[in-house]
Amino acid sequence: MKRKQWVAWLAAAALAVGMLAGCGSSSDDSAETTDTESAAQEEEVSAEAETAETETEDDQALADNVAALIDAIYVQEWTEDTEEQCAAAKEAWDALTDEQKELVEGEEADPDYFGRDTGDASLDDPLNADDIGENEILVVSFGTSFNDSRAEDIKGIEDALQEAYPDWSVRRAFTAQIIINHVLARDGESIDNVEQALQRAVDNGVKNLVIQPTHLMHGAEYDELVEAVEEYTDNFESVKIAEPLLGEVGDDATVINEDKAEVAEIVTAEAVETAGYESLDAAAEDGVAFVFMGHGTSHTANVTYNQMQTQMETLGYDNVFIGTVEGYDGTSCEEVIEKVAAAGYTKVVLRPLMVVAGDHANNDMAGEDEDSWLSMFEASGSFESIETQIEGLGRIEAIQELYVEHTAAAMAE
Repeated sequence: MKRKQWVAWLAAAALAVGMLAGCGSSSDDSAETTDTESAAQEEEVSAEAETAETETEDDQALADNVAALIDAIYVQEWTEDTEEQCAAAKEAWDALTDEQKELVEGEEADPDYFGRDTGDASLDDPLNADDIGENEILVVSFGTSFNDSRAEDIKGIEDALQEAYPDWSVRRAFTAQIIINHVLARDGESIDNVEQALQRAVDNGVKNLVIQPTHLMHGAEYDELVEAVEEYTDNFESVKIAEPLLGEVGDDATVINEDKAEVAEIVTAEAVETAGYESLDAAAEDGVAFVFMGHGTSHTANVTYNQMQTQMETLGYDNVFIGTVEGYDGTSCEEVIEKVAAAGYTKVVLRPLMVVAGDHANNDMAGEDEDSWLSMFEASGSFESIETQIEGLGRIEAIQELYVEHTAAAMAE
């Protein structure tokens, strides 16, 4: 090899070695950089996860606080702290985000307590004004937190009584403090309980007091009302308690009366018309059965529901059935399903046998849960169709007139 060629070859070799060395150094540096970046990314992800976990814990803690505040006012006893507790619960709820509100869950609390839309509360009137005068009609109801139903069903009865007796002042009381607290906390509407309403009457110098309960029967709520009134009777010149809607209870399932007959006729006619039929017979020919769902009670007055079934049969309403949420004495949903299916009806209309179309009508009867009456009738597979009519008795004009008549009877005693 010539000298020039040799020198060129050495130079090329040296350059190649240098390039190889350079490549090796670059690869090591890159690996080291990648490891560093990866570690940083892992640290960042870990920090983000820790932050997210902390935020989730904080969200749940805020939701749990609201749940505890709701549970604290979900009670039947009124105290001097009740109004303040109701305000605190609402304020804490309003401070939550939409995502946090969905986390609210307690012994009684859930997102629906404040979040469910039940209508415009401003359409109602709590009727707790003073300046009553000497004569008062106190309308006592169990109550409902469903604003639309309160305005249509309960207020409907109160308005009818005020129209019938313009010289008397109509006032309201609820027996369910749980509902009073719910309405106060959510809507800011203050409704008297029975003791507050009676004391308001005393403070206003009422002389003649007539109490019209909107209850269906002489059950536990009615008994408690009578006991409460007895503590105040000495404060008035006269105190009279009118009959509930279905009148006297009677000893057994065979005992019926004029009140039960009128209510049976009224509510059935209303259901038939709402369903779009000219008559009950026309509905029966189309395979339709009407099922009226009452509440039910462990009180001996529960026999009233069996009496209403007797009344329907006495009227010849063979495609009308009575059941109850509590299901005492053969009135459970399962038993009613069996009766309707055995009678050969293929279509069902569900409607509440309750003064108010509130929680029981919307949830226990027509709700989406698998244990609602609508879901259970559908799950039975025995019927072509099941429809619901979510309307309380209190909005029916003929029912309102019955309460007016009961009030008149009490006044005439």
